[in-house]
Amino acid sequence: MTVVPGEELVQPAETILWRASSGSAAVLGLRELRMDATPTTAYLMLGERCSRNCSFCAQARESRSSAEALSRVTWPAFPPELLAEAVARAYSNGVIQRVCLQVTISRDHVASTHRAVRSLAQRSPVPICASVMPRDTEDVAVLLAAGAERVTIALDAASERVHREAKGGSWEHPWGLLERCARLWPGHIGTHLMVGLGETQRELAECFQRLADLGVTVALFAFTPVPGTLLAQRQPPPLQHYRCAQVARWLIIHRLARAEDFGYDDLGRLCGYGLSSQQLRLHLAGGEAFRTAGCPGCNRPYYNERPGGVMHNYPRPLTPGEADLEVQAFLDSLPKSATRSH
Repeated sequence: MTVVPGEELVQPAETILWRASSGSAAVLGLRELRMDATPTTAYLMLGERCSRNCSFCAQARESRSSAEALSRVTWPAFPPELLAEAVARAYSNGVIQRVCLQVTISRDHVASTHRAVRSLAQRSPVPICASVMPRDTEDVAVLLAAGAERVTIALDAASERVHREAKGGSWEHPWGLLERCARLWPGHIGTHLMVGLGETQRELAECFQRLADLGVTVALFAFTPVPGTLLAQRQPPPLQHYRCAQVARWLIIHRLARAEDFGYDDLGRLCGYGLSSQQLRLHLAGGEAFRTAGCPGCNRPYYNERPGGVMHNYPRPLTPGEADLEVQAFLDSLPKSATRSH
């Protein structure tokens, strides 16, 4: 089947949709799009409206957002065979480093994900991440056996309190699955956490630590208001709040500090990392802590940002000047009691 760049597909209702983010469609050669930062992962979305009703999600059951929307990105539909072949070709040519499937929940979403993983794996050795809500460990085993390099089970919320407010449903189910799967398949399980849903910095840090101790990869997102969602009027998190989360995650996953050694005030705000300003400057030099966090090769350009706006996640290495400015701005934002002098 031949589709010219920019041509979209309206598929039969019985066939699950394959969509590509606009940037992914461009790097796969299926659309023309000017970009100042290109995706290093091909992001595909499987399915239509989700059966869940997360208050921040454009694909939520009661969302009035476009069916093509996820976060602030549009996802046009293409024939599955065309996308699978384009992914294989792009990986072979070194254009992308992995493919990531974002899967909405439906009656047969795991089976559809299995078919997609198998289709991609049969064409190429590209690392495949399936971001999907499994029912049990057997679902995860099937996806890994089909060729997924890792399975991501999204928490989104950093605590049960925030989960109840923003997502509803069971908090124990995803946590239990993460724990069991992390022990069964170390290094092959990930999750997503979103900053700006009403969590405290302490809740974030303690969640990072629990996940790091399990060996679960943590992809970090900034909440982005999307028209048509229940949280469309909420503001993104202040940059300083997000930088505190990025630094806490960076220190924890690299075993440079632990959440229990951080200092917190009565409102759960971070007031110390148990490190001196000199130690923090050394650990943060280069600015890697402020880049997009997720699976290897994942950079999600402008998923949370507008070009020219506040840069929550850098999709590329920071220049030396950018790194120096970001590190200094972060250190200047800390209360004087946040660092101990040596």
